[in-house]
Amino acid sequence: MARGVDRIWVRFGLWIAATVLMTVALLGASVALFAQYQYRDFYQSLPENLRQEMDLLQKADQSDSPRAIEIYGQYWDGDLLFGERWALLIGLLVCLPFGLATGFWVSRFVTLPLGSMAEAAKRIALGDFSVRAEPGRKGGEMADMVRDFNHMTDALEQLEAERKATAAAVSHELRTPLTVLRARLHAVCDGVIVPDQAEFRTLLDQVEHLGRLVDDLHTLSMADAGRLSLQRVEFDLVPLVTDALARHADLLAQCGIAPELRLDARAAWIDADPDRMRQVVSNLIDNARRHAGEGRWLQLTVATEPGTNTAVFTVSDAGQGLPDEVRRTLFQRFSRPHAPSGVPSPRSGSGLGLSIVHALVVRQGGSIVADASPRGGTRFTVRMPGRRGGVDAVSATPAGWSD
Repeated sequence: MARGVDRIWVRFGLWIAATVLMTVALLGASVALFAQYQYRDFYQSLPENLRQEMDLLQKADQSDSPRAIEIYGQYWDGDLLFGERWALLIGLLVCLPFGLATGFWVSRFVTLPLGSMAEAAKRIALGDFSVRAEPGRKGGEMADMVRDFNHMTDALEQLEAERKATAAAVSHELRTPLTVLRARLHAVCDGVIVPDQAEFRTLLDQVEHLGRLVDDLHTLSMADAGRLSLQRVEFDLVPLVTDALARHADLLAQCGIAPELRLDARAAWIDADPDRMRQVVSNLIDNARRHAGEGRWLQLTVATEPGTNTAVFTVSDAGQGLPDEVRRTLFQRFSRPHAPSGVPSPRSGSGLGLSIVHALVVRQGGSIVADASPRGGTRFTVRMPGRRGGVDAVSATPAGWSD
């Protein structure tokens, strides 16, 4: 019942009905007062004996009797119909301003949130995302609409801030390799640097860095637009993780990291894009190699959640871990850990790897969270929906990996 009264058309109808009733009541009161005024003048013009007779007729409820009509016809000064017209005219003159004022007040009261939204929309169109609409003192659909409008404005303000931050970060990331390329190419042209194989390799590394950055930005933009190409098939996540870890074996060994692969299920079937999932696993391994190499330990686990048919993949390290403020923005673009001096770590990369991981996982119906690992570092847990039934849990470690 309360929710029905909160509807805007119900409230507006009730206000209009109340205004009409009040206006009609005021009109009736005006006519009655004018009629009473006329009767008083008529009554005072009667002789004393006729006044007493009219009083008796009124007490006997015979105001419309032939004798009363005879007295009215003899002593009434003016046309009775003309008097009623005057009564109606005076009533309209009193009711019209009241009705107009009340109608305008009701309309203003009901549409005040709309006016606030219109003013806010005008300022937002000019680029001012700090303005918010006022919901008014009442609840209902109008207040809900204003709250949704303010939530939309919050999202636009956040998107604008992210756009500016992304533009600044992209320009910074592109400036560094371009500056290196420009300086070294100028040095080669001026004869300061000899154009040998080593120099060409340095220049090629910078170009490949630019290419990777552009590819990462393209992947994120396609994911944001919902146009990321996915070739979804049903496959086993276990051999994919095993192969990805084997591909990173040399780089992990160079960093002194001892990898472990723990399989708590013989198979973990998921419905996803194998290439995209391989990119997810590779990015998580590379992230641990860059930021947690000092821990000398990396563990990958694959399991299935009993009863939910969900595949769970985790990457744990023994690094320094992440503060809560960093963990909250971990999957944002260009979010990179900083050294104590406040500058990004030289091993931090472009800051897009985890953003791509998050986008790819969510786009395929999964989820990813980061928390503390058993050895004090960081643990990333990826959950992907599966299609086939799970198997009995086992503990297996392929040859070549420490248990």
